[in-house]
Amino acid sequence: MDTKQIKTLMREFDESGLSRIKITKEDFSIELEKATGLMAAPVQMAAPMASSAQLAAPVAALASPAQAAEIHGDAILSPMVGTFYSSPSPDSPLFVKVGDVVKKGQVLAILEAMKIMNELEADFDCKILDMLATNGQAVEYDMPLFIVEKI
Repeated sequence: MDTKQIKTLMREFDESGLSRIKITKEDFSIELEKATGLMAAPVQMAAPMASSAQLAAPVAALASPAQAAEIHGDAILSPMVGTFYSSPSPDSPLFVKVGDVVKKGQVLAILEAMKIMNELEADFDCKILDMLATNGQAVEYDMPLFIVEKI
């Protein structure tokens, strides 16, 4: 399963009435779960944000060995539960697009949690290989948001 198929699956799952799904196919497995009802998420959101460097995880940890050979880079993970915004306002251009080279400290996105807009900044120079989250999408803690290549 490639990155585009995973993104499509995530979007369809988000729009579905399902709260949990697990798919296993040959050497690939993915499990998705929606937050339901009240949960301890605000406690997690109140925790200090980790830096982007601490959030970067090898893509190999997210994909099967066959997929890791197709995609090279690191994943920038969501540091909190919230809503992902790819631009500062609906009529503004995106913070970053696929193919953009970003500098350390540059804003990649905004994560809204409890009506507070938190800027997600690059902790290192990198190139955006793929955007896994869509504008307005609810994101979970440790959910991959971007695939990047460190420069």
